[in-house]
Amino acid sequence: MRIAARALAAGALALLLSACANQIDAGTSAAAGTPGFWWGLWHGFIFPWAWIGSLFSPDIAVYAVPNTGGWYDFGFFVGITVLGGGSFFGSKSRKPRG
Repeated sequence: MRIAARALAAGALALLLSACANQIDAGTSAAAGTPGFWWGLWHGFIFPWAWIGSLFSPDIAVYAVPNTGGWYDFGFFVGITVLGGGSFFGSKSRKPRG
């Protein structure tokens, strides 16, 4: 019971702290040339390599800011999960050993 109470308290604390988070208004843009779905798809696909590069160079970012918002995010998500192998490798069926 004590573990459940601690987990509940930790969850409540995390929820309380996340309520303080906000999005920068300059994070999205509707201007021409702002990265949209297709750039998000590309950035999601190259994420593993971009992340490794970002550890060594401050000029490499894994996420474009500003971007178009929801469409860029959707492309980024699809790029990471589908093109990046996230859902592909998890769906392979394994042959039983025998």
